Amino acid sequence: MEQQVEDVVVEQVETVARWLDTLIEFGITYGFQILGAVVFLLIGLKVSGWGGRRVARALERKNVDPPLARFIGTMVKVVMVVFLVIITLGNFGISIAPLIALAGAGAFGATMAIQGPLSNYGAGLTILLTRPFAVGNTITVNRQTSGVVEDITLAHTILVGEDKERITIPNKEIVGKVIVNSQRNRVVQSKIFIGEGEDWEKGLGVLRDTLGAIDDVNAGPAPQVGIHDFTYGGMVLGLRFWVPSDRYFQVRYAVNQAALSALRQAGIRLLAPAAVAAPAASLSADDEEDEPFI
Repeated sequence: MEQQVEDVVVEQVETVARWLDTLIEFGITYGFQILGAVVFLLIGLKVSGWGGRRVARALERKNVDPPLARFIGTMVKVVMVVFLVIITLGNFGISIAPLIALAGAGAFGATMAIQGPLSNYGAGLTILLTRPFAVGNTITVNRQTSGVVEDITLAHTILVGEDKERITIPNKEIVGKVIVNSQRNRVVQSKIFIGEGEDWEKGLGVLRDTLGAIDDVNAGPAPQVGIHDFTYGGMVLGLRFWVPSDRYFQVRYAVNQAALSALRQAGIRLLAPAAVAAPAASLSADDEEDEPFI
């Protein structure tokens, strides 16, 4: 019995010795190769990150939009990492052909599983390449959402409203829709209804003087004042002027208050709401965007 135990112990010791010899032989044969590949991979990752950042900064110095510059920098980094992984696998003697086939099959399955997010990325790439708007522009998407563009990423676009609210729009909800880009300003269109017997020429002069006294109105294109339309028992005076997007309602309300005070001081009476209600129903769709100033 004792002899059998000794034989088992000896056999286990010999097995461990053989494994140690195999590991030592493997370490001597491939140790420096593995260490070199790991060091090469770590250095390559650092260099690829540095290269992507340098490319992005160089493009920004060439006045390329920051989102597009970041995207190109990221693509440069990704390409460098892919080549780095291929070279590292080759140093280990691993064939990459089966891995490429596996990655292709996996990419197809992932595409079907995350089709929604991928459509946002595709739309974001379209926005970055076609550049229908840039950071700092004021855009209105499909006549519903409006704000100043704060950032453009592959997945979404972030707008900031006048009240500093952040509006995140998936890029697939932007591409293919009607986009109004008014740069850094927004247009205000107001209508003032006056009676037929009122001095409309004097009214137009009063409105021009009122707009000329407000600095935020004069910061953009020249304001336009004229006879916008005709209505029962009077006419419609129109005001059209540009204001900074981040103070749209603030300036608009200030102009309305100043215009109303100036018209009253000039003795020009406005039409009563009942007189305006009937013709207002026949206004065109474009005119319905702005409330009549009465």
